[in-house]
Amino acid sequence: MQATDATAAQVARSRSPGTRRLTYLQIWNMCVGLFGVQIVWGLQNVNTSRIFQTLGANIDELAILWIAGPATGLIVQPVIGYLSDRTTGRFGRRRPYILGGGMLAALALFAMPNAPSLWAASLVLWVLTASINIAMEPFRALVADRLPEEQRTAGFATQVFFIGAGAVFASALPWMLTYWFAISGDAGQGGLPQSVKLAFYIGGASLIGAVMWTVFTTSETPADAHAIAARSVAHDVPTAEGAAALARAGVLWVVGGGAIAVIAATMRWEREIYLIAAIGFGFGVAQLAAVRLRRAGRQSLGLLEIVEDILHMPVMLKRLAVVQFFTWFGLFAMWIYTVPAVAARHYGAGDPASAAYNAGADWVGVLFAGYNGVAAVMALLLPALAARIGRRASHALCLLLGGAGLIGFQVIDDPAMLWLPAIGIGCAWAAILSIPYAMLASAVPPHKTGVYMGIHNTFLVLPQLFAATILGPLVGQVFGGQAIHALALAAGSLALAAICTFTVPGSADLRLAHRA
Repeated sequence: MQATDATAAQVARSRSPGTRRLTYLQIWNMCVGLFGVQIVWGLQNVNTSRIFQTLGANIDELAILWIAGPATGLIVQPVIGYLSDRTTGRFGRRRPYILGGGMLAALALFAMPNAPSLWAASLVLWVLTASINIAMEPFRALVADRLPEEQRTAGFATQVFFIGAGAVFASALPWMLTYWFAISGDAGQGGLPQSVKLAFYIGGASLIGAVMWTVFTTSETPADAHAIAARSVAHDVPTAEGAAALARAGVLWVVGGGAIAVIAATMRWEREIYLIAAIGFGFGVAQLAAVRLRRAGRQSLGLLEIVEDILHMPVMLKRLAVVQFFTWFGLFAMWIYTVPAVAARHYGAGDPASAAYNAGADWVGVLFAGYNGVAAVMALLLPALAARIGRRASHALCLLLGGAGLIGFQVIDDPAMLWLPAIGIGCAWAAILSIPYAMLASAVPPHKTGVYMGIHNTFLVLPQLFAATILGPLVGQVFGGQAIHALALAAGSLALAAICTFTVPGSADLRLAHRA
């Protein structure tokens, strides 16, 4: 029914002999663009809740307003992966998407701090996250495309270095503009501080420069052996048994999406819930359509082949999906609620227009910069740690350190000491950005690198959609509006992810599966 992991691994190994080793400078140039990409995520993670609250959003509305990120990632990343796998031309497979998505994201960055209303800010966030997802997904595939097996660890570590550097710069930028360059950090008349607006403008310009650096210093040529292999390996078509499983899953998704819509209408839930219902319903319809077209004799299904790729995904990817669910649920809660949690818990402020609230928000930016700086350094140490205790143990250890860091926000009273929790979170972030991709890189066939990287990233956004749905009612009703408790929930989620990491096949397990 399914393509075996042995077949996937055999094809993946065929990439290395024909893939040329790159110099460190070439690897560096290939990863520079992620500095700009992470500036977008850094500015968004620290300032989105701040912008929404400034425009009048209540604390229990924040989670659902953040739904743009996971929703667009769920749709955009697999589609861009599929398209870039099949793109040919003088500019290569991945670079056109990196450049186009980067330019659109920069325009959205310029617009975000000037949104006149809550609905306008929400709309710009949708555009911003869709655009940056277009640019981001091909970066992972580019490293897998261009580097042989023995250089991939260095490639992904370099990516994490630039991700950390970009996030440090973006997260601390409003604070630096206020305290180093005397740019006003006062909100004034319910608007955003001038330092925040300027940070978005600088971020947009930096994104353009970083993305253009990678695009114009990195080559992609059809002569690469992996590209030739990509065109020679056929798409795996489901057997009758696989098609029946796909049809059953399609029916369940259609029924589930419809049920969510009915319940949302009955309970008068937020309108964004209907988007989740529509995504589930649409995914089910796509699976049913793929089965119907195959049974009608269609040889090529275009984008609908993505649902068949999900059916055939390697066991490594399936097990990682569970780990990523708990990981990214916790991260999403952290990004949404750290600013209001620290402002209320450590600065005694709940009014976004108050000086105390903005001081707390700026300090969170510094803390986020700190954990990303730790991640940039930790990424360079992870290969040695993984070589000693294994990838799974390394990942689990780092996730537990991240959970301990999130608990630190509850138990530490002095905001000046919150840099201690930031260290633990930084260790977790380094592992999250590198180890799962290192696990996955050799488990997927080269002609499906883009689409499987995109499918993997859907397992990052599904938990965020779930979190966006339930965190608002939890914080508003169960936690009594106290955002700090959401950080404790995030800590527990990272601990569960650490436990589930040991269900992921190790190298020895995969070798036994390949022989079988």
